[in-house]
Amino acid sequence: MVDLETSDGLAVLTIDRPHARNAIALSTMGELEEALDAAAGAQALVIRGGGDRAFVSGGDLKELSALRTTEEAAAMAARMRAICDRIAGFPAPVIAALNGHALGGGAEVAVAADIRIAADDIKIGFNQVTLAIMPAWGGAERLAALVGKSKALLLAGSGTLLTAGEAERWGLIDRVVARDSFDDELRTLATSLANRPAGRIKKVIGGVTPAEAIDAFAELWVSDEHWDAADRVMNRGK
Repeated sequence: MVDLETSDGLAVLTIDRPHARNAIALSTMGELEEALDAAAGAQALVIRGGGDRAFVSGGDLKELSALRTTEEAAAMAARMRAICDRIAGFPAPVIAALNGHALGGGAEVAVAADIRIAADDIKIGFNQVTLAIMPAWGGAERLAALVGKSKALLLAGSGTLLTAGEAERWGLIDRVVARDSFDDELRTLATSLANRPAGRIKKVIGGVTPAEAIDAFAELWVSDEHWDAADRVMNRGK
């Protein structure tokens, strides 16, 4: 199942299918679509897997093996790619919390997020080639945008699995934290993003005109939140 919890502007979406190592089936896709609908308006979104063994282990082969025609395969890929596109285009910052291994399609979900934080004992890899297929959910293109075309081809073409530390050095993961402090650091980061104008910053980073960037700043400048914070700074120590 897919669970969504919301609190104080923070939405946490959990893919919880322990019997399948959080692999994605067609029914999971429908639940993800509903969860993303329900998360609308959140100031930050966390995506994680249930338990601590897997973030997402890819597509659920036992269920997806029923797809035997090119039309069926294309329809499945298009649907899940659209979901990953929705994750990438979510108005607020999206954090992929790699509490477990992110393999194949799971790595594709991870790179659809804006930020990837990982426990230090996980592995990540675009290993679809071990099944004689390729990334189809937008992951190849997003991987190339993160690490460059040559490294993306090397990783996805060979199916190499990276440790969390290796992935951080490659630029695939943004922060690696110790397993025993993972949940606490994730919550601190996500709460921080939810309580600051990170969504505006995401929009500017995504590409706006200089005038639009200035307008976004000016709107924040005149906000009550800005002046409350400024007053605290100016009155500090008095």
